[in-house]
Amino acid sequence: MKWDEYYLDICCSVSTKSPCMSRQIGAILVRNKSILSTGYNGPPRGVPHCGRDRFMKDKNISSLLRGTQLQKSIVGSTCPRRILGFLSGEGMELCPAQHAEENAVSNAARLGVSVLNSTLYMNSIMPCQKCFGTLINAGIAEIVINKMTVYDKYTQFLIDNSSIEIREFEL
Repeated sequence: MKWDEYYLDICCSVSTKSPCMSRQIGAILVRNKSILSTGYNGPPRGVPHCGRDRFMKDKNISSLLRGTQLQKSIVGSTCPRRILGFLSGEGMELCPAQHAEENAVSNAARLGVSVLNSTLYMNSIMPCQKCFGTLINAGIAEIVINKMTVYDKYTQFLIDNSSIEIREFEL
């Protein structure tokens, strides 16, 4: 088994912990073939994720959802942004989730683990502009992803002006 295949398998396993109703993404930070940290997309610690709990506790989202043709059965199983008609990447201000790569960096920092010159492996496309900026500032040396699809034009600007190497998994 190649290292990329091994790390992709771990990313996929980590992603199963994501409570996100839209998509599950896992990320790991590796240096010298040792895993430093993992992360999956989901809300910050202690913050309710989407579903009935969030609908009951988040007055903003419950107010928006009450204005829709809402079936109670979908509140617990469908992303609120999807219910409101947003496409992937839209309506992010309504989403409490932190991205997988952001959580991997945060988890390392929380434990005092340096991620300088590490490699981020992620079972997704290119990180968004906000996360890419975090990865630059954290000192990530390389990003390995499923597909070289760039999320938006602002991410491309950061890619063009950073020293991070980017490649697809070699399977």
